[in-house]
Amino acid sequence: MDHPLLALALLAAAFAVAHAEADEPAHAAYVFTSFRGNGEDGLHLAWSRDGYRWTDLKRVFLKPQVGKSKLLRDPCIVRGPDGTFHMVWTPGWWERGIGYASSRDLVHWSHQRYLPVMAHEPKARNAWAPELFYDQATSQFLIFWASTIPGRFPATDGQGDHNHRIYCTTTRDFSTFSKTRLFFDPGFNVIDATILRAGEQHVMVLKDERKGKKTLRLAFSRRAEGPYERVTEPFTTDWVEGPSAIRIGGEWLVYFDHYARPHYYGAVRSADLESWTDVSKQMRFPPGHRHGTVLKVPRSILDGLESRAE
Repeated sequence: MDHPLLALALLAAAFAVAHAEADEPAHAAYVFTSFRGNGEDGLHLAWSRDGYRWTDLKRVFLKPQVGKSKLLRDPCIVRGPDGTFHMVWTPGWWERGIGYASSRDLVHWSHQRYLPVMAHEPKARNAWAPELFYDQATSQFLIFWASTIPGRFPATDGQGDHNHRIYCTTTRDFSTFSKTRLFFDPGFNVIDATILRAGEQHVMVLKDERKGKKTLRLAFSRRAEGPYERVTEPFTTDWVEGPSAIRIGGEWLVYFDHYARPHYYGAVRSADLESWTDVSKQMRFPPGHRHGTVLKVPRSILDGLESRAE
């Protein structure tokens, strides 16, 4: 070619397009887990092609059967390397365990199990909003959640109705689990953590649960298991919770539940995880959508879900 600069530009453009196509294949779709009300009826799902306009699949895909309260709140689904979907959830407000089930297609689910992750702490009040992250470096799943153990962090008592920290366990097969340990202590009351991988670093999105805060922040680590450090300033408005994040088309979307008036489900967008734009007004969610997690699935999975929708 006679113009080397033009050739380089075209090559760069071709690479960008190829990279985008590899990252977002045409057959991929997005699924968002959800619950309604207090979580009495079970797992709801919505789907989207672009991450902005979400369509309700209009049925309950799993009815809760474990825990004292038998609720299914905060459902989190992660797909393992063998294609199996694993889900954890909050089975009740005052439980010391979490719910677990697995599926190959998001329609047919395994027997539900109660994982007593905080049973060794008799004073623990709860195990809220469990999340899953598959750590490729260690070939294991990281399960983490928020719990309050009265008197454990006396310096920050009074920062809210509870005094949460994030705890975790790991597993390779969901049959044996590592000993539960303290996972993240930012020095303040914290809940609703989720993890995303951005290049060589892992990014935790977390809710600052202190009185008068109620915002989302980030923390960073080279390893999925931490330690997570460099907690940022808030990057959302107040009174938001239940974050879930995904990368679409070269940009990150962090969804959240704005639970004060006016109640709405919204999101912020960023290309670099530093500068954020609120795109809540561009979002369309089904009525009553409550916080869960977003994941990318093959189109064949969505076809199976749609065939079972009402």
